Amino acid sequence: MRKVPMRKCVVTQERFPKNELIRIVRTPEQTVEIDPTGKRNGHGAYVSKRKETIEKARKTHILDKVLEIHVPDEIYDELMELVHE
Repeated sequence: MRKVPMRKCVVTQERFPKNELIRIVRTPEQTVEIDPTGKRNGHGAYVSKRKETIEKARKTHILDKVLEIHVPDEIYDELMELVHE
């Protein structure tokens, strides 16, 4: 049996299996992108796939602090679309 990789949501501080989280990455080119593969180069942060969590991240700007760069509203909009699917 394989070990399931666990990651921590930066908003709620809860631990989840990696596939239940969405990775947001600050690339070496200083842009912010959503990383569906979880393998893109750069500094990453994980957010759980819950609408409330993404709304809280937007209000508190926690991703700005963790990634040390301004996260544009378009990223939060994309995250909300991913959650609704």
